[in-house]
Amino acid sequence: MSSDPVTLMVARRVSRGRYRDFTTWLEEGRELASDFAGYLGSGVLAPPPGEDEYQIIFRFRDADTLAVWEHSASRRAWLARGEGLFEAPQEHRATGLEGWFQDATGQTPPRWKQAIAIWLAFFPVSLMFQALFGVALAPLPLLPRVLISTLMLTPVMVFLFIPLSMRLLGPWLRGQVSPLAHLGRCLHQRDA
Repeated sequence: MSSDPVTLMVARRVSRGRYRDFTTWLEEGRELASDFAGYLGSGVLAPPPGEDEYQIIFRFRDADTLAVWEHSASRRAWLARGEGLFEAPQEHRATGLEGWFQDATGQTPPRWKQAIAIWLAFFPVSLMFQALFGVALAPLPLLPRVLISTLMLTPVMVFLFIPLSMRLLGPWLRGQVSPLAHLGRCLHQRDA
């Protein structure tokens, strides 16, 4: 029995004209998962402009608790209600930190790229946290100050900013484009 948290990443391409129904269905599924023992959280990354593939992340305490949710009658019923809302779902399981970086074939980028991607997610969030709460926490001794900041920042990083960083930096992490070309493409799409 694995004791490492397990992340299930699902890519679903929304059927044409079904975005509102899809997002309603998706929220229903996230609420359903939250009722299961071992559920640690979930997140949704909307596609960039001009694309239609959503990335959905479900995180469970371990492989066993994920399996209970995956094989439940309520999840099967939820998936059945989603028929026609999406096309070509792709699922990928990962354990530990490396799981954020694995592609569909199980390949991971070099560690130095992983470190840069995590730092690019962590730095602005840490900076914002310090700007908002640093003065209030400054009188506290070091241990409680670090405890409070890590308790607040870890969920934000794990469920929002690291997945966002992985999505934005995906082509660069996979070696498909240079970082500057990828940044230029992202900025161009945003301005368009």
